[in-house]
Formats: sequence, C-alpha cells, structure tokens
Amino acid sequence: MAAHRKARQRSMGGHTARTAATLALAGAATATGFDGTGHAEPHLTPAQVKAKVDKLYQEAEAATEKYDGVKEKAAAEQRRLNALRDETARKQQSLNTARDALGSFAAAQYREGGFAPTWQLALSGDPDRYLDDAAFMERAGDRQATAVSRVREQLREIEQLRGAARIELRSLRSRQAELRRQKKTITGKLEEARRLLAGLTPQQLLEVTGGSGPGRASRSASDARDALEQAGSATAPNARAEAAVDYAYAKLGSPYVWGAAGPNAFDCSGLVQAAYRSAGISLPRTTYAQINAGRRVSRSELRPGDLVFFYSGISHVGIYVGNGQIIHAPNPSAPVRLAPVDLMPFAGATRVS
Repeated sequence: MAAHRKARQRSMGGHTARTAATLALAGAATATGFDGTGHAEPHLTPAQVKAKVDKLYQEAEAATEKYDGVKEKAAAEQRRLNALRDETARKQQSLNTARDALGSFAAAQYREGGFAPTWQLALSGDPDRYLDDAAFMERAGDRQATAVSRVREQLREIEQLRGAARIELRSLRSRQAELRRQKKTITGKLEEARRLLAGLTPQQLLEVTGGSGPGRASRSASDARDALEQAGSATAPNARAEAAVDYAYAKLGSPYVWGAAGPNAFDCSGLVQAAYRSAGISLPRTTYAQINAGRRVSRSELRPGDLVFFYSGISHVGIYVGNGQIIHAPNPSAPVRLAPVDLMPFAGATRVS
C-alpha cells in the first residue's frame, strides 16, 4: 500500500501537476479580481482618472451627435411613413366608393338581363379579374368604362403607395437598429466614466470635475457677465444673436443629458439649437450639420452669438459670449456653464444670423 501511494505522488509531475498549477493561478485571480479585496487594474491617480474620463466623455459625445443625427432622420422617415399610410387609406376609401358604384351598376344590368351570373362572382371576389375583362368594358358604355379605368388607376396608385411604405418601413427599422447601437455605445462609455469617478474621494472629485454644481455655475456666470459688460466686450452682431446669448445665460446650471434639447436639460448641440430656436432661427440638430448652417468666421472674428466647434470630428459646440468665453453643455459631470474658448481644440466657427 505504501508503494502504491508513492507512485501516485510521483505522477504529479505530469498532467495532474499542470492541473494543480492552473487551479492555483485561478485561485490567485479570484483572490485579486473577484472577492473585492484586490484590483485587476493599477490604481489611477486623479490626473489619470481625469484624462480617462475626459476621453470617455469626448467619445460619448461623438456617439451622441451620431445618435442625434440618426434620431432626426428616423423621425423624418416616421413622418413620411405616416403620410404614406394616410394617403393609402384615403385612396383605399375612394377606391371602395368607386367599386361600390360599379357594383351597383353591374347589379342593375344583371337584373335587366344584361350580365351573366358569373359577374356577381367577379364583383364579390377578385376585382382585378373583374376589371380586366374586356367584355365588361364593352357592355358598360363610355361613362362606366371611364369609371372602371379610374378604379384600375387607383389600384395601381395604392400598390405604389404600399410599395413606398414598405421601403420606408425597412429604412426606419434600420435607423432604429442604429439608434440602439449608438445608445449602447453612449451608455457604456458613460457607465465607465461613472465607475472611474466613483473611485475618487470627494476632494479628488472636485478637482477632477472642476467643482461646478448648478449654484456655482450660475454665480460664476453672473459675475462673468458683469465683468464682460464692464470690460466693454464685443457686442452681438444683431438682435437674434443677442437673444441666443441671453437664452444661453438663462440656462446656466441646467444639467447635461445626452440627446436632450431643452427646455430643462441639454447636450451641447441641443443647447445651441434651443438658443437659436428661441431667437426665431431653426438650426440642424447635430454639430456636424450646425457648422455648415451659417457663414464661417475665423477665430479672430468671433462675436457673441457665434457658434464655436471643437475637436477634429466636430463633436462639440458652444456659443461664444465674448471676452474669450463660451457657454456650453460639457458632459454629465458638469452643468451648462461658461468656459474659456481655449479649453478644447478649436475646429471652426460659424455665424448663423
């Protein structure tokens, strides 16, 4: 028996030993990665967290702009689909009325002995067969022949409308699938940013986010506007631009919500769209469309009300308010607030009024 036990111990040098080593490594991974006592990734400094969170927010905002664009197109497609369905219903009602009139005529002709009983079957069953029969056209006379031609034309129109509606529906479903993909991308990046911020102490969080809550943003904005006026900062080029700037000031401290365009929450392009809507100007929904909505101006030409765009992908926008400052909706960690125009990489500017 002792010899037998020794033989089994020596076998650990083969497959069993490898298995034991694998289990040991798995146990170590569990101890550091799954029991909550260790961390799979190295500890990040507040500066590293800020860099990662800023990148995640930028990527999420780029996805948000795509989401907003797809949502706008999906809404337009839904309106077109609804219009096609309404038009189809109206034409179907008109067709039913015309068919009823032809059916009454055929019934009268049959009672007078003008039609064989097979016409009753045709009228109640297959309208195409009924309409395509040349014998009926010959018997119906000119007025009825015109009516039958009109019914045939209505059938063709309805089929065309139904075909267009099917195409529009396929396109809409494709847009809706893209919306779901973009939403998943956005929420994934925002969740990762929240996870990183949750690991900071309150003081570190203030340092990373700039410590701007709604109250502080509003007070800072009020002071800054007073300072701009006292410094004789450039004025808006016209009343509409001034109205847009006033709207932006009034929304300081409002929360950032991706996909929102007011009145109580905004993303960056939503704030711009809402500000100019209040001034009577309709702007596109996305940054990459808004940059082409007016006349391009250089950085040195900026005046209050101009739209300033940032990053190479034109993924962020703010409203210039003078003295080197913009009002923008930054990201979920900060409300609508003032910021230096140099805070982000400048990509271009547009004057829309």
